[in-house]
Amino acid sequence: MSICFSSIVLAKQGTAVFYARPYVPSACYGYRDLGPMIAGDNPTVFDGGKVCGRRYKVRCLGGTNGTPNPCKNGEIIVNIVDLCTGCGANEINLSQDAFSKIANLKAGRVRVDYTQV
Repeated sequence: MSICFSSIVLAKQGTAVFYARPYVPSACYGYRDLGPMIAGDNPTVFDGGKVCGRRYKVRCLGGTNGTPNPCKNGEIIVNIVDLCTGCGANEINLSQDAFSKIANLKAGRVRVDYTQV
């Protein structure tokens, strides 16, 4: 008899925007600097800080506003450190450093998929 355990991890699709330095203070960690690969999550997901410290793998899927070549190849992993009060459902606010690794800054907002890791 064999037992197989598997889990299916589904990527969420949404949009990503970015914010510029300084990256502190943050809603989760105050003035503790957790580096440049960070993000803020929308109020629905943030849930009073329950997502603080979660890590997400994020990949750019395409533009939202007609900017040519909005995406770069590859994916990033970010830590959730902040609340993005201006973000809508399924929107994540990446640090400028993180956003620039997967997308052209001139795009401003891109379609992404993201998976908790």
